[in-house]
Amino acid sequence: MIPIKTESAWRGTSDCRNCGIREMMLFADLNEEDFNLIHAPIDDLVYQSGQPLYDESDKALGVFTLRKGLVKLVRVTADGRERVVRVLFAGDVVGLEALATGRYDSQAVALSEVSLCRIPLDVIHQLGANSPRLHRKLMEKWQSALKQADDWLAELNFGSARQRVCHFIYKMHEVSEDGTATLFGRDDMGAMMDLKLETVSREVTALVRSGVIAPLDKHGRHYKVLQPELLQER
Repeated sequence: MIPIKTESAWRGTSDCRNCGIREMMLFADLNEEDFNLIHAPIDDLVYQSGQPLYDESDKALGVFTLRKGLVKLVRVTADGRERVVRVLFAGDVVGLEALATGRYDSQAVALSEVSLCRIPLDVIHQLGANSPRLHRKLMEKWQSALKQADDWLAELNFGSARQRVCHFIYKMHEVSEDGTATLFGRDDMGAMMDLKLETVSREVTALVRSGVIAPLDKHGRHYKVLQPELLQER
């Protein structure tokens, strides 16, 4: 079995056949014959907010499918600054690049409590070689990851500070199911959009004052989006 990090909680071997969100995950298209090819355990893990799943350039033991929560991918620039290059949501695959390189190209850190399945690389390689269904799903996930990365850079790293913050809040609103947007620490948001912490705070405050969003907690993390159309126009 793959070693479990001591700071993580092990929940036992995942039951992929009966996963509640299996249709979103990497194994969505597998049949009983495919599952019979899985001989290594798939670990069911929980990480708390702020805990790293792995570090940049680490040798990869497996890829992760994200069942619940948010994960940020972080890279360090040549001048030592941290940049958040992407945020992953439930249904995404974390560490997919490891299938080609054997190493992770970013640090992955939990932005909230997250639940994941860690799938050994040899399981993926074996299934990919023997199951056209998984091979197709891998290619779809890879293409989706590339598109999301391009969209992320295009929308959150160009334009004025106001436009970047608006685009980010709108993205978080899109993935919610209740008309809200869950934000992160202002330092994390700044690292995502290449903005100073003070700039992010100022722009969020301006959106509250103009009635576009309304705070739902005292920590500045959860907002009701009152006028989502204005977040797209700005």
